[in-house]
Amino acid sequence: MQTPIRLAPGLPAVANIRSGRQRARLLILSAGLAALVLLSAVSLIVGAQEIEPHTAWQAIFSFDSSNNDHLLLRHLRIPRALLAMVIGCALGAGGVLMQALTRNPLADPGLLGVNAGAAVAIAAAIAGFGVTGISGQLGFGFVGAALAGVAVYLFGGIRQGFDPLRMVLAGAALSAVLLAATQIITINSDNAVFDQFRHWAVGSLQGRGYAVLGPVAVATAGGLVLAFATARGLDAVALGAELGMVLGARPAIVWLSCATAVVLLAGAATAAAGPITFVGLIAPHLARHAGGPDHRWQLCFSMLISAMLVLAADVLGRVIARPDEISVGILSALIGGPVFVALVRRRMLEVS
Repeated sequence: MQTPIRLAPGLPAVANIRSGRQRARLLILSAGLAALVLLSAVSLIVGAQEIEPHTAWQAIFSFDSSNNDHLLLRHLRIPRALLAMVIGCALGAGGVLMQALTRNPLADPGLLGVNAGAAVAIAAAIAGFGVTGISGQLGFGFVGAALAGVAVYLFGGIRQGFDPLRMVLAGAALSAVLLAATQIITINSDNAVFDQFRHWAVGSLQGRGYAVLGPVAVATAGGLVLAFATARGLDAVALGAELGMVLGARPAIVWLSCATAVVLLAGAATAAAGPITFVGLIAPHLARHAGGPDHRWQLCFSMLISAMLVLAADVLGRVIARPDEISVGILSALIGGPVFVALVRRRMLEVS
């Protein structure tokens, strides 16, 4: 007769705690998604021209091509709201990965040089090729961000073994060079080129339609698939490279996949709307408090928080400067700057 296996007395309690935490996280995520839906509805209604809620509902489910309000919603506000959420998800996920990659809670997705790469490519496109359309600028921005990411891999000495510190240093050095090149291009160009580039450089969603939304959504989806595929490995590597290898992770592969996902996510967001600062830095902090050490939960919460932040900044910019608007990039910098200072002070106190 076999002796029945008995669980240790503490195991049921641990299982109950984990189950309770997961229920709490799912509840918070559900509440956040509900808030995001409500915020999306507000973004459709608010703007230079106010639109009644029932008109917005009809524009979505009973579209009338002869109704100007329906046309405004279908071709401008709906793709703009969707793009704001996609960009927010990209920045939030990129921030989690970048902070995990560098083990630095103050790291930003732009550290790998993708922002600077997109900037110099778009400046060159406007000045050298006369590209004025947003779709054309998006293509050049994608190419610039991707080339900058590849250059960082090469300059970071990938043949000598992947090292996050070398990658960040290479990204910082390349960003300085590319930003200097961008300034040279804009300074030596006429006012029309400078005005076009300035509109992108302030981080704006104005005028972005489905032609921009499609490519950005595809690139972001690819980056997110890679991010979630890497999350389990990041959990192991976060304990240390040697212990991560004991747990079955391959640190070099995890770091390379993580960096590739950051290039895709940050490159897509930056090429579409310009540099939107602090979102990818602040959201992961809040996500760690809600999601704990598991990077999969951190990604979910950070994406949700970032989508809400970008969408809220877009709505606020249209409200406080009506009938004009303040760009998302400017508002995120104004709000995120003081928050960043508070995070730095808190970090210094923790270290001391």
